[in-house]
Amino acid sequence: MQRENCWHCGKPAEDLFCRFCNALQPPVPDYYRFFGLEPKLDLDVAGLQRKFYHLSRNVHPDRYTRGSARERQFSLEASAILNDAYRVLRDPVARAEYVLKNHGFDIGEQRSRDVPPELLEEVFELNMALEELREGDQSARPSLEAARDRFVALRGGVDTQLGQLFREFDATQDREVLARIRGLLNRRRYIGNLVQQVEKELAA
Repeated sequence: MQRENCWHCGKPAEDLFCRFCNALQPPVPDYYRFFGLEPKLDLDVAGLQRKFYHLSRNVHPDRYTRGSARERQFSLEASAILNDAYRVLRDPVARAEYVLKNHGFDIGEQRSRDVPPELLEEVFELNMALEELREGDQSARPSLEAARDRFVALRGGVDTQLGQLFREFDATQDREVLARIRGLLNRRRYIGNLVQQVEKELAA
């Protein structure tokens, strides 16, 4: 989608900076467009970081203290979008949720149907061990540590699957792949909550 004409020179401005007069343009809120990236899930994070540092220098409000009120406002808006966009796009989970939302998927709490049945059985045993530890039974600690390690490994497996689905979606743009990604994100959130719960009790 093309921007409006440059506010400064009146020529077509397709990027954040006009290629004719280099004036800063009104920043777009779309994170991918802001960075000049294709909306892919499998991103080059190192390349994203380089773009972030480059843009940070060029849109920083200190560069526009002598500019017009319009330029100062654009700079403030661009700096805010830049930081939000980088925080989201550099994180694979946040990036996937952003793309899902842009495609109309609701991102909510995990649902039990996205969790493997065998994991639910482990959760029952986990809750029993947690209760024992809270009551002062230190013999439950080794089983909780083993459960934590297993959940961390399960989360790593989910991350591997997500990476595969990211590449598949980038190649196909298939909404069914996005639906599978959403299910995996729900599962990952569920497992992550278990890891946090166990680590909190072990540290108490």
